[in-house]
Amino acid sequence: MRALLTWLKFAWHNTLRNRRRSLVTVSIVALGAAGMLLAGGFALYTYESLAEASARDSGHLVLGTPAQFDRDEDVPLQHGLSGVQQLRATLLADPAVRHVLPRVAFTGLISNGDKSTVMLAAGVDPDGEFTVKGPFLTVTAGKTLAADAAQPQVMLGADLARNLKARPGDSLTLLASTTEGAMNAVDVVVAGLFTTGVPEVDKRMVYTSIATAQQLLVTDKVSTLGVFLDRMEATEPARQRLAAQLPQLAVQTWEEQAAFYRAVRNLYNRIFGALGLIIAVIVVSVVANAMAMAIIERTREIGALRALGTLPSQLLCTLGLEGALLGGAGALLGAALALAISALLHVFPMDMPPPPGRSVGYPLLVTVDASMYAVVMSLMLLLTLTASLLVARKTVRLPVVDALAHT
Repeated sequence: MRALLTWLKFAWHNTLRNRRRSLVTVSIVALGAAGMLLAGGFALYTYESLAEASARDSGHLVLGTPAQFDRDEDVPLQHGLSGVQQLRATLLADPAVRHVLPRVAFTGLISNGDKSTVMLAAGVDPDGEFTVKGPFLTVTAGKTLAADAAQPQVMLGADLARNLKARPGDSLTLLASTTEGAMNAVDVVVAGLFTTGVPEVDKRMVYTSIATAQQLLVTDKVSTLGVFLDRMEATEPARQRLAAQLPQLAVQTWEEQAAFYRAVRNLYNRIFGALGLIIAVIVVSVVANAMAMAIIERTREIGALRALGTLPSQLLCTLGLEGALLGGAGALLGAALALAISALLHVFPMDMPPPPGRSVGYPLLVTVDASMYAVVMSLMLLLTLTASLLVARKTVRLPVVDALAHT
């Protein structure tokens, strides 16, 4: 231990020989570490936000018949679920299950009497949909669906309402094919308007109650059941339990339902992976250049130390420690910089511009993850140590005469 401290002391004093060069090297390493940590933290925040939004929209688990997920329907709810109340009671008996929300998905036409347009509709439980899920949409006018409304109600996407010139309180008509293939219509009242931040959804989306949807489609079935758990980490264990308990049904996780989440994650993994590789190459190049210059300047000194009996392995150790010290100092400084910027983004919020396909931006925040910080700092230390050893290996093995004669 004492010998290691001695070598560390030598390495520290050697890094101070050319302070400007050492400062530049530490600064480059710090910026590289901070860049990796901020990019990784932003990616983690994006993953966490999209995961929560996806689970909130569909439920942590989604139950349906196997054909519901594998085949197209010839008529509405051809592959729907029946016996919903009994299924809900079975699911709620699981200790991790907090809520079970049925959903009826269907398409059809919506008309104001003068104009009709295609709709993508969802029949939901008004008592649970807008309380259990939280703020998954923004009500721009009117209010959410009421379970005890005297007349069937709908909520319209803001762009769809603009297309139909509809406002809260107006009467519209829903038209759809029933489960028998016949056409049916139901008169409804507009309860409210909403926006999801996705223009394509706001142009077509309609929410109504399950009772209204089943009345329109002439059925007592639902498309799927969304199962909401007490925490995200319980998703996979709960899926295994429910799949074993209900073998006649298919049980999918929120991630299997979240195509947008998977696409963003794959894209960001490639982008930030390439960014990390570029930063690593820059750091290795800078440290290798700095150590090469330092070693060239001290070649005669290395020859003198060899002449005095210093072993090549000992010289390699001290030169490697010099690079490790520079890398360690840079990694610590970069971690502190990343932490400071992450904290500032919470104090002074900034918004990202709307991504493609959306009309609203999202907050620019960075997740601080202890394991990520440990990995990045260790990586910087390892890269600088490796670069130093590779550069120093040839010089410390020069014949003593050649090293002393170096100019």
